[in-house]
Amino acid sequence: MAILEISHLEKHFGEKKILSDLNITVPEHSIFGFLGQNGSGKTTTMKLILGLLKANKGTITVNGEKVQYGDTKTNRFVGYLPDVPAFYDYMTAREYLQLCGRLTGLSKKKTELKSQELLQLVGLTYEKKPIKTFSRGMKQRLGIAQALLNEPKLLICDEPTSALDPIGRKEILDILLAVKEQTTILFSTHILSDVERICDQVAILHKGKIVLSSTLDTLKRQYSRDDYQISFAKQADLDRFFTHPDIKNLCNQKSKEGLVLHLKTSDGQKLLEILAQEKLLPSSFAKLEPNLETIFEEVIQ
Repeated sequence: MAILEISHLEKHFGEKKILSDLNITVPEHSIFGFLGQNGSGKTTTMKLILGLLKANKGTITVNGEKVQYGDTKTNRFVGYLPDVPAFYDYMTAREYLQLCGRLTGLSKKKTELKSQELLQLVGLTYEKKPIKTFSRGMKQRLGIAQALLNEPKLLICDEPTSALDPIGRKEILDILLAVKEQTTILFSTHILSDVERICDQVAILHKGKIVLSSTLDTLKRQYSRDDYQISFAKQADLDRFFTHPDIKNLCNQKSKEGLVLHLKTSDGQKLLEILAQEKLLPSSFAKLEPNLETIFEEVIQ
């Protein structure tokens, strides 16, 4: 089942077109990476999903219900973590969640139970200091707890790791992976390594249009290149292999850097056969798989 469906969405600000014929389907219990450069339209899309902006054209449905601008009932299915969450800084984490529970209509007992559960999830169970003393990472973790308080079907995260150090980023990513079974996550970011670590599917937004949308595994197969990297311990071994008469015909491109060769060929098995024939034992032999960064750079050119 699709938790979020966006169909033929367009958004203009005056004469400037921000989004053009946007189509996205986010399956249930997935982490969906929503990628794009700054200014590509990611934040505008999220505001449209939340009913904070009015679309010029197209439809958005959350959990099967249509989003309505200004007063959308679909937000009862949604949790939202902005890139810079705001809090009442004089409160403790527990006090803040209890306030949020009351504002969203949860019973006192339900609020207590959910607060305890979520503070444990985000590693703030024993934190008694006021929020104003929290680090950026702690505030992001509290923001996730607040966004999950109403047990949303869809959790929207807008650049949740962009200003964090590596440890803080890992903490946030681990939390998102942990809640995947309870909710579906729309993960907007420009940090491609984070997407590769936790996302099941990816959509790349460029100049207001989706230029690519698929699972990560499918993308890596689709953009797979016939690139090989072979390293040797001895210069003589490298030179002997590099100048082998079959290498010239076999490889479309070849280069060497120190004791490392880079070769492009559709027949990796033949490279192994040449090594065996010449009785050469390389230090390493690897087919280079594409990463999300190389795919991203290719599709936005």
